[in-house]
Amino acid sequence: MAELKTKPSNVNPAKFVDSIKDERRRADAQTMLAMMTRVTGETPRMWGSAIVGFGSYHYTYATGREGDWCITGFSPRKDSLTVYILPGLHMQQANLKKLGKVTTGKSCIYIRNLADVHMPTLEKMVKQAGKDITKVAAAMRKLRKEKRAR
Repeated sequence: MAELKTKPSNVNPAKFVDSIKDERRRADAQTMLAMMTRVTGETPRMWGSAIVGFGSYHYTYATGREGDWCITGFSPRKDSLTVYILPGLHMQQANLKKLGKVTTGKSCIYIRNLADVHMPTLEKMVKQAGKDITKVAAAMRKLRKEKRAR
């Protein structure tokens, strides 16, 4: 089984954010770093070379593959600021409608300009991610336990 490439590293997230060349992208990333640190109560940590993550959880797939991942985080990509909301955006549809001008994936929000986003809604979504992943992880543990008991 292939080893995950995106793991926690010892790179300083603030230095990473401060090194972003594009002025607007750097300012957006600084805003996200401050907001996510405040909202999650977690110390930011780099995951791989370009993801600033907050908190972590351990997962195990039905295939037996397992690993660790951040509960929420962001990456200041060239085209957009990517915000990771786990366990997925399907649990946050009402908030997504209020968020503003964004595009989405399964667990990602793509933001071209942070000024186009309703920040109180984004803060709510970041906070909710921690609650949602706790619920999902508990449900998965229960299912695995029931499966082993059969």
